[in-house]
Amino acid sequence: MFILTDQQRLDTIHSLGASHMETPNLDRLVEEGVTFTDCHITAPLCVPSRASLFTGYYPHTTGVYSNQDSWQHTWVESLSANGYYSVNIGKMHTLPYEAPAGFHERYVVENKDRYLADMPDLPSERFYFDEWDKALRARGLVKQQREFYRKWSDYENRLGAYEWELPEDSHPDMFVGDMATWWLDVMPKLNRPLFMQVGFPGPHPPFDPIPRYAEQYLEKDLPLPEVSDSDLANQPPPLRAKREFYSEVDSDAIGYPLDPTEEQLHQMRAYYYANVSMIDEKVGEILDALEANGYTDDTIVIFASDHGEGLGDHGHIQKLAMYDEITRVPAIVWAPDRFGGGRRIEDLCQLMDLGPTVLDLADVPIPESMEAVSVVPALEGDEWDGREYVFTEQSLDLGFMREGMDEGLMTMVRSDDWKLIHFLDESYGQLFDLDETPHEVNDRWDDPDAAETKQELLAVLRNWRIRSGYQTRNWTHELGGS
Repeated sequence: MFILTDQQRLDTIHSLGASHMETPNLDRLVEEGVTFTDCHITAPLCVPSRASLFTGYYPHTTGVYSNQDSWQHTWVESLSANGYYSVNIGKMHTLPYEAPAGFHERYVVENKDRYLADMPDLPSERFYFDEWDKALRARGLVKQQREFYRKWSDYENRLGAYEWELPEDSHPDMFVGDMATWWLDVMPKLNRPLFMQVGFPGPHPPFDPIPRYAEQYLEKDLPLPEVSDSDLANQPPPLRAKREFYSEVDSDAIGYPLDPTEEQLHQMRAYYYANVSMIDEKVGEILDALEANGYTDDTIVIFASDHGEGLGDHGHIQKLAMYDEITRVPAIVWAPDRFGGGRRIEDLCQLMDLGPTVLDLADVPIPESMEAVSVVPALEGDEWDGREYVFTEQSLDLGFMREGMDEGLMTMVRSDDWKLIHFLDESYGQLFDLDETPHEVNDRWDDPDAAETKQELLAVLRNWRIRSGYQTRNWTHELGGS
């Protein structure tokens, strides 16, 4: 089973050091499983990250850089072709939304904030109604979303934090979790192996927890962002433009001022953390359903997220930046009877490495051209050094665009000790000594004392792209299409 959340930071799990969090079921996965504590995404945006995760290739190979780019082929096809019965419940973010993607059954739930249109195979004026929309309609309910929240008198001060006013079980995260347990309870156990992917829409904004979870976090002392003037002033032009964009446009029902108050930040974070705890509750119910239906003897559960969330750190909301709060995500593999539990793997890996790991565990061949690598040796306690470098890519469109700015590409390379962010065709960039400033506040891009390290990392980026192009020359034939 592969459980994937949307936009969840690593520092949202109590057992991983987040003392402010209430996550007993995720804590169980950590305490009984193997956790990769330095796992990084390949793209700080939903669709590109997921296309990379479910193919095993970097965005520049898949060609998927935005949430509007089409993708539909995945390594799930290989699982299904090798005897697995594959089911998706919740968010996958394929385009088209209902692409089979290798699954025998799909119960599609997409973004919770807005209507979805512009399907490649539908006229642009048509809305797409997913399983959640249909379930709400059957109960005479209309989902809470941006048009609903805009009617609130204090909408502009909310920073994307809203109370869920509909019945608890109508919340999208509750709906997806309940559907997963319903499927496990109702479907007779198959005489073939099962692969289930459960995609929770949260804690992606709007931050919209049910009241009983919001209340407990509103009463807590929570870690709030501390943003210095020098941090903001030294950010490259695209990141400054991104901040301006989110202060002007209520993307995903978030209106984020350039200088939010502590009260606003506290409420925003309280609601975000509450969304995580809601998902935690459903993860526990899924684990119970696996046990009740006789799956736990030979089941492996993987828990991860497609990217993190700024939450005001460095003055940024949402994603689309290369700070660790956004690139570093939870990655837990739980199989107590198979792998020694309670272990933390601190070596670098990429989120997409979980793809060939699934294939490896299922004894399904891994394509030779795949850029992701299996982490099974680490799970089994064998010698494993992880990756020397991880890479993340993002096209500069949407919130980055301002008058006089051309579209471009932002690329990150990160080692254990250093992080470099390169902007295509630009003289500016970012360079952080992670030992000196783990919170990435002292940019050394123009520091003569760091010039040698800067050139070394730029050479790593160059060689990575060249090697990638050669390694993946036959990837579309191996995967079955683009």
